[in-house]
Amino acid sequence: MSTAVEPRGWAKAALHVNGWLVYIFFYAPIALLVLFSFSDNRNVGIWGGFTLDWYQDFFDSSNARGALSNSVKIAIVVTIISVILGTMSALALERFTFKGKKVFDALLYLPIIIPDVTMAVMLLLFFGEFFDLLDMLFGLQLRKGFWSITISHIAFNISFVSVVVRARLSGMNTNLEEAAIDLYASRWKAFRHVTFPQIVPGIAGGALLAMTLSLDDVVITQFVTGPGWTTLPVYVFGLIRKGVTPLINSISVIMLLASMILVALSLVTERARRGG
Repeated sequence: MSTAVEPRGWAKAALHVNGWLVYIFFYAPIALLVLFSFSDNRNVGIWGGFTLDWYQDFFDSSNARGALSNSVKIAIVVTIISVILGTMSALALERFTFKGKKVFDALLYLPIIIPDVTMAVMLLLFFGEFFDLLDMLFGLQLRKGFWSITISHIAFNISFVSVVVRARLSGMNTNLEEAAIDLYASRWKAFRHVTFPQIVPGIAGGALLAMTLSLDDVVITQFVTGPGWTTLPVYVFGLIRKGVTPLINSISVIMLLASMILVALSLVTERARRGG
């Protein structure tokens, strides 16, 4: 039975004010961003009439399109690998007992706790030493680029995916799994037919989070990137150094729209799964 009580009097009014303040603080900047991305005035914050020129400039720029392509390629690979490794670690921690489990569990949270700058410096040093070692042992002269960025993003995304999937696993009823095993189903069949369908929402949430974090990352990417592998957030950061223009607003709106599409697809998929 629900114990929630409907607020009355000043409490109800205070909640209404709080709700409106939250909406204003959150959505007002988004509304301004979208509005001034269509401004014909190069000075941000001054309306100069409606135009689509800034969006046209973005799609006409080979550097911007290249940065967008790099971001998408990296995000797709990062999402796939992070989901696989993060789900495996979540299953290991929730369903199995092994030596060093507490240490592994604690270490898994480090990428979430460590500041981005600290992790960026760590990864920069790692790739520098690792590439020097490969050069010395095998004569391989590797450069920072696609794989250095991808591995760096995977390093911190595994933890986020694992946390999301573990939350789903911890709330599951294990009776169905135990019943399947009692009926002589192998552990693999029990996982494939019983466990996996129930944790799909958690995996989808982890995948969405991993892709979003990969697409949005600036600090770590800027430290480990190489020639020809500028991502869109790093490209925008470079533009900001020259001054904020409506072009930056238009790129931000495109990234915001992409995030909204990902969230919408996730919600549609979840509703379709429940309906089925």
